[in-house]
Amino acid sequence: MRGVAELKETSTLSMLSVDMENKENGSLDVKNSVENGRPPDPADWAVTDVVNYFRTAGFEEQANAFQEQEIDGKSLLLMTRNDVLTGLALKLGPALKIYEYHVKPLQTQHLKNNSL
Repeated sequence: MRGVAELKETSTLSMLSVDMENKENGSLDVKNSVENGRPPDPADWAVTDVVNYFRTAGFEEQANAFQEQEIDGKSLLLMTRNDVLTGLALKLGPALKIYEYHVKPLQTQHLKNNSL
């Protein structure tokens, strides 16, 4: 019986992970595995998870703006394009990439996962 419990625990752990892979455009592929201890659903991310996500994506300097503005996962999912472009005081180029390749896809994926 212990083997079944261990198997359930192992399969649960493998489902609770986010595997990220850099793409050419600087976006990350979000898969179903754990990386850096970040919860799979961005709505559950703390401010440090959001900051680490953007650092991992190559936006080291811009990640600090998310820290300064205390943007957690729920806030990130509520952000509009205008919030990212003007509310974080980022340079326009990185701000556009952050919104189009990261914030928007995370919002879309979250909506898909929670509308089932």
